Amino acid sequence: MAGDTSLENLRHRIDSIDDSIHDLLMERAAVVDQIGAVKNDKSLTILSPAREAEVLRRLLARHHGRFPKACLVRLWREMIGGMIAVQRPMTVAVFMPDRGAGYLELARDQYGSYTAMTPLRSPGQVVRAIAEGSATVGIMPMPDHENAEDWWISLMGDSPDLPRIISRLPFVGPGPGRGDDLEALAIGRLAAGATGYDRSWLALETTPDISRARLRSVLGAAGIEPTMLAATHRTDDTWLHLVEVSGHLNGDDRRITRLIERKQPVLRAVVLGGYPVPLSPEDLSE
Repeated sequence: MAGDTSLENLRHRIDSIDDSIHDLLMERAAVVDQIGAVKNDKSLTILSPAREAEVLRRLLARHHGRFPKACLVRLWREMIGGMIAVQRPMTVAVFMPDRGAGYLELARDQYGSYTAMTPLRSPGQVVRAIAEGSATVGIMPMPDHENAEDWWISLMGDSPDLPRIISRLPFVGPGPGRGDDLEALAIGRLAAGATGYDRSWLALETTPDISRARLRSVLGAAGIEPTMLAATHRTDDTWLHLVEVSGHLNGDDRRITRLIERKQPVLRAVVLGGYPVPLSPEDLSE
């Protein structure tokens, strides 16, 4: 009876809802399988960080009720990991200098608890695993993290096999016991897509002795808004800078051309990728 709110009837309703959810999950997997068949090209990536971020933001915008938004995102991230496995196996190479560093938990939260993970002791090993194709995604320390090597310099080459930055973790904020201040970047061999909520990473080769204020001024004059000057690598002849900037950038962007047209002080600019901005506490509030 529709109005029966006895415990037994409510449990039957839960069972019926679970069956419906399960049916839709199997239907979704079948559609994902069709998408894989349409691609039909092993060279095409199975990842789409921009699309995944758009899906999650859309669901949060329509969500209501007492079910926590953070749990909703966690469920979908686990489902996305399983759906990727429907198309093709994925391996994540994880920077893990020692046990308990926290990067493995960040990787599992983003790519699924049952996705294959390979721990590696240095960022350089992670970059090589992606470039050689033995891993799909790499989890790297933030460039300004204490004792982090300047791994981003190895992404400045022209080879199409070089990985690019594709995500910033955690996307939904740290879970219980994850370490409230630990962040990471994910790298992969794919171009970053635009979502409207984006940051990009730009590597700059400049003349020596340029100040941070001068660098910000030069970027601003080209129409590029820096959000963080993350790292600087100094040599006698030139300096290399890693800058996070607002919005989506690609190598053909006219602002990049303007940045280097006069040659001074910026001699070279390379877009190292970008990421959808992680969800804020406000995005996850009731």
